[in-house]
Amino acid sequence: MTGANRPLDGITVVSLEHAIAAPFCTRQLADLGARVIKIERPGSGDFARSYDERVKGLASHFVWTNRSKESLTLDVKHADANAVLTRLLQSADVLVQNLAPGAAARLGLSFAALHESYPRLIVCDISGYGDSGPYRDKKAYDLLIQSESGFLSVTGTPDEPAKAGCSIADISAGMYAYSNILAALIQRGKTGKGSRVEVSMLETMAEWMSYPLYYAIDDAAPPQRTGAAHSTIYPYGPFTAGDGKVVMLGLQNEREWAVFCEKVLLRPELVADPRYASNMKRSIARAELKTLVEQAFAGLSAEQVVARLDAAGIACARVNDMHDLWQHEQLRARARWVEIESPAGPLPALLPPGLPDSVQPRMDAVPALGQHTRSILIELGYTPDEIAQLQAAHVV
Repeated sequence: MTGANRPLDGITVVSLEHAIAAPFCTRQLADLGARVIKIERPGSGDFARSYDERVKGLASHFVWTNRSKESLTLDVKHADANAVLTRLLQSADVLVQNLAPGAAARLGLSFAALHESYPRLIVCDISGYGDSGPYRDKKAYDLLIQSESGFLSVTGTPDEPAKAGCSIADISAGMYAYSNILAALIQRGKTGKGSRVEVSMLETMAEWMSYPLYYAIDDAAPPQRTGAAHSTIYPYGPFTAGDGKVVMLGLQNEREWAVFCEKVLLRPELVADPRYASNMKRSIARAELKTLVEQAFAGLSAEQVVARLDAAGIACARVNDMHDLWQHEQLRARARWVEIESPAGPLPALLPPGLPDSVQPRMDAVPALGQHTRSILIELGYTPDEIAQLQAAHVV
């Protein structure tokens, strides 16, 4: 898919990235038109390439986070790699890295080391805990940050915590890296100077945990794990209909509670029942309320429950699985699916959400490992003989 006047047309991003956080960030920059040169280890590449083989032999995580990029294989630890990196950075606008703690600095790729030679370069460092403090050198993976940030303490059932079903800590870090790189580009447009963006996965998840943090302020009891139900608002969560299927619904205020009693439960007398006269009281009485609601739903199918909730203007949803999401009528109606190329052939892909209507996103292929190594080196001024020497020395 081609497009004109994308916001990041002409911006070049060099990324020493693996796994999810940095690749998710840079894929979104590519969506907006940036040229993203992904540096991968010769022979194996980004280890996310081998997470699984679910997408026609390709890894599901990799397909998701790496479309529209160029793959350059380069052993950054090799002595001759520095010359390649130097040429790359001469035309780069942004350098992104989520290597092991301290690795980029040891390679001479810290903002402090690069700023004098590349004053317009924006350097984004993504790590588990940041480059200072007692946790600086700890390795960090998504599940570990979910745990360290307290996310697991409020997610799951009363008997057992549960991780998020997607890489929420990586996504959080990737989103903050993406948005703050955009901010740094705007700032550079005003000052002419690049800056450093440092993203700590713990800090991004701590920000996302601010509601339960404030709820537990001054040593107050934190929100309890309540499965798929809301921990502090009720009725808000899953309820079983008469056909055994589950419907998700949510009430936000007293007006909705009254409508729910009158038009959904068909029990208008409950509006004046002092046991349920406020959200706090309803939350305390959630066990008996759940029984009461499911008794009212017992003679209805899930579709009939949803129809009744929709007619009453009560927020609700079906409990879809991945097969349902592939076929979701709302995504189809809004034409959110397009086709991209990959080493395994054409694949479906979702258009990036929320772009201005004047922007046609870049939706190019998922690259094969090292697919662009030769063309990038030629662009950097290397001759065929020099490229052959780099290959023979296993630099690329």
